[in-house]
Amino acid sequence: MKTKNIIFLFLSILFANLAHSQGFARPNAWKKLRKEVTLQIGGSGFLGDLGGRNRTGTDFSPADLEIALTRPAVSAGFRYKFNKNINVHSSLNYLLLAGDDKLTTDKYRNNRNLNFKSNVFELASRLEFGISSFKRTGVYRLKRSSLGKINRRKAFEVIGFVGVGVFYFNPKGKNPTSGKWENLYNLHTEGQGLPNGPSQYKRVSVSIPMGVSLHYIIDKDWSIGLEFCYRKTFTDYIDDVSTNYYDKTALFNSYGATSVLMADPSKGDIPGASSPNGDGSGAQRGDKNKDSFATVQITVGKFFAPKRGRTKLRSKF
Repeated sequence: MKTKNIIFLFLSILFANLAHSQGFARPNAWKKLRKEVTLQIGGSGFLGDLGGRNRTGTDFSPADLEIALTRPAVSAGFRYKFNKNINVHSSLNYLLLAGDDKLTTDKYRNNRNLNFKSNVFELASRLEFGISSFKRTGVYRLKRSSLGKINRRKAFEVIGFVGVGVFYFNPKGKNPTSGKWENLYNLHTEGQGLPNGPSQYKRVSVSIPMGVSLHYIIDKDWSIGLEFCYRKTFTDYIDDVSTNYYDKTALFNSYGATSVLMADPSKGDIPGASSPNGDGSGAQRGDKNKDSFATVQITVGKFFAPKRGRTKLRSKF
């Protein structure tokens, strides 16, 4: 079953149950769900210089996501509710990002012929603002009626969030000759550290995660959800591409033949595309816009009820 069909099925079940959901019997019942451990799994996509869709002018926007380059994303986190509508959520995230010019028919990017992949490790915290069904009438957990039937009530939240994170990345490119994945940071492909070249970039940067999450509370122990998270970053080197082509002779003398090959594996379909400009400056290799990435993940949550006597509620589960 394709990913989009799984997501469609998940949302259909979610909203079908929401139509019959009644929430909590008491306004303070949310306090029994204050602490939650979360596990998330899904896919990640890169938005930057490399790859992208088959058109010009959409790079660095969600419209440029290349679905074929979706890679795994896994997260583990902890959510704490300040009140029924405001939470803080912290998580440790692992994801794989990739980009490849071969997959686009845009003639300039396809001719450039660059590619990359990078493991990303991120530690992030965010503030969440939810709209919930907690205030609705009804009974939350299982309660037997006078006829002996079981009546199950559930609750639902729509959460928007924004936060801050710190992440590590290390781009690698596939050598067109050997097929080996090369560590691009060590090759200084844009002349980092050389005369008139840019400074060497840092492999640790800051992210601003923002997005929306659908949070469906099954019972007093478990929840499920679906989340979209977009990360704005403050680096343009997740894919090792940012500025201009550097003089190949200088690259060879300083960093060797592999540096030259990985800096410019272009196909030659556009003559002079990677050659110096008339004023001697390097031809454009990438844009200076900062990179970003996004994830779509399914969430499973486990609640930990407060100890008896800590939270005084009239309602009972």
